Amino acid sequence: MKNRLMLALDLPDREKAEAMAREMAEDIGWFKIGLRLFVAAGPELVRSVLQTHRVFLDLKFHDIPNTVAEAVTSAGSLGVQMTNIHAAGGPEMMRAASEAAQAFPHMKLIAVTVLTSDPMSAAEAKNEALRRAEMAREAGLHGVVCSVHEANTIKQACGQDFLTVTPGIRWGGQSSNDQQRIADPALAISEGADYLVVGRPILQADDRKAAAREAVAMMQSASQQRSQS
Repeated sequence: MKNRLMLALDLPDREKAEAMAREMAEDIGWFKIGLRLFVAAGPELVRSVLQTHRVFLDLKFHDIPNTVAEAVTSAGSLGVQMTNIHAAGGPEMMRAASEAAQAFPHMKLIAVTVLTSDPMSAAEAKNEALRRAEMAREAGLHGVVCSVHEANTIKQACGQDFLTVTPGIRWGGQSSNDQQRIADPALAISEGADYLVVGRPILQADDRKAAAREAVAMMQSASQQRSQS
């Protein structure tokens, strides 16, 4: 189950990121590298983490179709196993990205639907996330980033093989911070999430390894209950 847990390396520099990757190596299946760290440390940090773990390069490409396609090609050339674009870029942009990704069979290309920090109502978020997920599937993408609360609906509409990557994971009374649509690891699994992205609840824990193992245990329990139902 740890292979479905992604730790967001939301850290300021390469040294701290590599230290965190070493510390959490046995408890995490994936590391997510986002804007802050990529701008600070660049491709060399990505290559370093790839030596031991799978990487989700979370840069949410959103530009004209040709620029996004070229960015996807660059991500694939780095060797990352997953990267994303923003579905708000529209069908043409997503098709261009999908075509570029076909050169890299090792890499999953997914689309951001609605940010978990977006203040729109839950009903609006679900409708918009579903609309964008269906658009992403039609463009040939492998899945989407969505909140836990939209994952099951998207699975039903787009198929069980269509990936759902869910941020906004909180448990045990942790602060929601800037997230609006949150859920704990057990609910995420029961709602059909394929991958859970966790950042601050692990990074800021007094015992980071214990926090990761707690999340995995909750995921495992929910998975067993789901298989028995």
